[in-house]
Amino acid sequence: MAPMITPGPTLTVRPLQYRDLDDLKQWQPEDLEAGGDRAVADAMVAWLEHQRRWYGPLKVLSWLPRSVPQQRQTTFVAERQKSLVGLIQVSPFNQTRSTWRVDRVAVNRRALADTDAPDTSGYMDVGSRLLRHCFEVVWEARTWMIEADVSHKSALALYRFNGFQPLAQVTYWALPPEQIEVLAEREPDLPNLLPISNADAQLLYQLDTASMPPLVRQVFDHQIQDFKTGLLGTAAATTDRLVNQVEIVSSYVFEQQRKAAIGQFRLAISRDGKQAHEADLTVHPAYTWLYPELMTQMAKILQPFPAQSLRLTSLDYQPEREACFTQIQAVPDSHALLMSRSVWHKVREARHLSLEGLQLSDVLTGLQPAGKPIPGRMTWSAERWHALLGPQTSEGHRDAPAPEGDR
Repeated sequence: MAPMITPGPTLTVRPLQYRDLDDLKQWQPEDLEAGGDRAVADAMVAWLEHQRRWYGPLKVLSWLPRSVPQQRQTTFVAERQKSLVGLIQVSPFNQTRSTWRVDRVAVNRRALADTDAPDTSGYMDVGSRLLRHCFEVVWEARTWMIEADVSHKSALALYRFNGFQPLAQVTYWALPPEQIEVLAEREPDLPNLLPISNADAQLLYQLDTASMPPLVRQVFDHQIQDFKTGLLGTAAATTDRLVNQVEIVSSYVFEQQRKAAIGQFRLAISRDGKQAHEADLTVHPAYTWLYPELMTQMAKILQPFPAQSLRLTSLDYQPEREACFTQIQAVPDSHALLMSRSVWHKVREARHLSLEGLQLSDVLTGLQPAGKPIPGRMTWSAERWHALLGPQTSEGHRDAPAPEGDR
């Protein structure tokens, strides 16, 4: 493993506390370094305001048993000389919490420069300490994943330095409102389009398993419970509908002969038109003709609502989806890299040991007995010894067996 950058003895990482919110509130977006991601720095302001308002209820939810829905996001801060210099937010990716996702890593350049630590290395140093702390503390995680924009070189360097490897390339598409109107002019050919409920979790799980390659499937580690909506999810959907004016519509296509789901979509509609609509689309690889039909269905659903662009996502192992988006004249908005890192083995870091320097005597040492053999306490009586050996002659030899006729 590559040697770590010297972290400095005064840099400590700990969970976020309520008293830290006042210090974080003073962070300015221009002082934050988030691997070149300006959106991360801008989102910090809204997140801090949310934490100050709901810190008490969210903290109570974290104390509840595992059977009760809890707060999903966990925040750690890096502190040097009683000054907060970095922050990391992580959250479980699936219900079993075997895969965790790094949501954002941010470092305050100004606060880091104010500390009189000569060994400070900036974003790479503090970011590595934050990531390593999460790897050690979140014991449930077998796999970690991250999504970073391909143009943010410093963020990609940070994740590669800490063991993340590319998993898939992600492309975000934007479908203009005028193209949505063109798609809505015809009727989609979807005879078995059904609304999604918790009873369909088994079908959706099978569809999700068949729609991705084995490596991605292993990292995501989805189970049937990942496709069920719990109490917290229902409450969040209700809040979005009442406060943020976001309506959720989800449906799937049922194949009668195979008794399976062959396609599904989840559409987040902006009812007030203040933000773009978002869609999550999944199609079975054997039924790629469903892509234009599902896009037409979503376009017809969006007709009564204010005109806004539709935000879509595709990965590099879905060429038919990208071909469909290109055909309907969707515009590529941004490109990101999905990366993952496995910590299932929990290997303890040790000094490098070369096999060339080993001598044969060192190798055979482990094959030697640890101590002298100890004789057992087994004793033999004369009668048992005579019964095992049989009758003997005076010369000390056994008597020959008698012929068959003499027996």
